[in-house]
Amino acid sequence: MLALSHSCRYFLYRSPTDMRFGIYSLAGLVQNELGFDPSSGDVFVFLGKRLNQIRLLQRSVARWDRDGFAMYVKKLEQGTFEWPQGEDISITSQQLTLLLQGVMLDSVRLRKRYQQVN
Repeated sequence: MLALSHSCRYFLYRSPTDMRFGIYSLAGLVQNELGFDPSSGDVFVFLGKRLNQIRLLQRSVARWDRDGFAMYVKKLEQGTFEWPQGEDISITSQQLTLLLQGVMLDSVRLRKRYQQVN
């Protein structure tokens, strides 16, 4: 089961991705194109060319389950996903949740909250 957490980092792969790609092809994109280690435990988000399918890739880092990758796929019957605007590849778990629910991210207005600086 996919559980989005504030303790995890989320990164977008900004180019349209071939949705026939499997775990190892997506891990290759993460390593070769983004320059990240796919086994870091971070979640990497890929969107198909038609914008109706999204894939999330994560290496399991849980103490009891460090034996492989997990790939989550969501394909819409109707409608499309919307990428966040800008060039930043890092997103929050909250933004990813909104993206998966079909909320238009440009129209979301969040109230000011305290954020601890690392």
